[in-house]
Amino acid sequence: MPAENGRTDGLRQPTLNAASFGSKSRPNGTDAMHGHNTAEFLQGVSGFIGCYYLALAAMNATAALFLWQTGRARTFFKASGFALTTAHIWLVVALVFTTMGAVALGGGVSVLAVPGGIRAMIDQIMGPMVYTVGTLLILALLFLARNFFVKPMVAWTGLNLSLLFMGLSLTDFDFAQIVTKPDNVPIVAMVYLLGFFTWLAAYRAVQNDRRLANGEPLLESLDDEKVLVWPDLVYIELICMIVLTAVLIVWAVALQAPLEEPASTVKTPNPSKAPWYFLGLQEMLVYFDPWMAGVVLPSMIVFGLMAIPYIDFNKDGNGYYTINQRKFAYCTFQFGFLVLWVTLIVMGTFLRGPNWNFFGFYETWDTHKVEALNNVDLSEYFWIQALGMERPKAPEGAGIFWNIVWIVVRESPGIICLVGYFAFLPPAMVLYSKFFRRLFVKMGFLRFMVLSNLILVMALLPIKMLARWSPLNLKYFISIPEYFLNF
Repeated sequence: MPAENGRTDGLRQPTLNAASFGSKSRPNGTDAMHGHNTAEFLQGVSGFIGCYYLALAAMNATAALFLWQTGRARTFFKASGFALTTAHIWLVVALVFTTMGAVALGGGVSVLAVPGGIRAMIDQIMGPMVYTVGTLLILALLFLARNFFVKPMVAWTGLNLSLLFMGLSLTDFDFAQIVTKPDNVPIVAMVYLLGFFTWLAAYRAVQNDRRLANGEPLLESLDDEKVLVWPDLVYIELICMIVLTAVLIVWAVALQAPLEEPASTVKTPNPSKAPWYFLGLQEMLVYFDPWMAGVVLPSMIVFGLMAIPYIDFNKDGNGYYTINQRKFAYCTFQFGFLVLWVTLIVMGTFLRGPNWNFFGFYETWDTHKVEALNNVDLSEYFWIQALGMERPKAPEGAGIFWNIVWIVVRESPGIICLVGYFAFLPPAMVLYSKFFRRLFVKMGFLRFMVLSNLILVMALLPIKMLARWSPLNLKYFISIPEYFLNF
């Protein structure tokens, strides 16, 4: 659990030495940290990895067959009566995956791995700031170049590369221990499902934006045939129910239930993690007090969702997918959902280990490897480091009123910063941004203030995260432990 009452939170960067850029095993094949035998581990996963690559081969062969039969294969060039199409490319990819599957099943799974130097380099550069900022930059690139990335061939290529990376990484013991844990298997599946549906929505939105620019009817208007609940919808729901039931039965047989030993007051699991849907809140506890991370911020999310119908004046995009007509709403939602929620869940699931430390994809979860950081409050930076004096405090024997007065004086730097953040930034947004000025004119004062303050509250989370991860190691803007009020 995050250490919120002390001066350390355990956030750290992985430390490597020269021996890290290679195999993590001893000469006899035994891992120095886990005590497991690498050869036995690879032999145990060879069958699964072989079937995994054969499944990828079947997936690409099916895609090639579909493109060929439907005539949707794109031709790259023709020479001597032969036309190279996307169907041929995915057929070649299927053959490559078939070969890799045969190699894995034949006992050569050790060669199907990410090189040790690359794994060590990934662990070295991976950290909470790199992970979060990198995710934000990748999503920004996907948004700006969405016309390219939504192309089916580009998306299918990205899917294959991610699945190939997954397969090559499964030969690493630490990576496999995390990803194949029964608790985490559905989260891996949900990450891919989320990626698919996000791509599908963006693909249709880009198509609609292009059709609107060309004066063509929307995709939704092309399929406006009336469909009856009975029998059309009910039959589809029945089939989905049967398929999902079969999947759950196979899942229950193939994967053991993630049950642990009975709870004990003398032995706490390390790391102690909340259910996956609460891992975002648990990650927030590293940066905020429980009352803020567990009550205020979730309440602001609910309030913001309830306020959307009243502050949204843009009537475009109702009933059809579009991005160009609702760029601000689209970017705000994707930033809040993907960056500030989904990435926190992924971080808490796969990258947070013992003592809530941050670990790389291939790093051993060592409970004894802790590098504590000295987190400093803003008032300490102002009074002690900037002014070179002690922080103000009430005289001995002062009453409650004067104690509160001296606390306000002590925390005045943080109070001034937060008041200025919420009081002066909304007017500055109107004065210095043409976009927000237009919003202010259309929305009016009250609705614009609600919108701007919701955005500022949402931005507080990444600001606080970056302040904690930066060399400042900033813990709280306002720290009032006397009354359990920290912000």
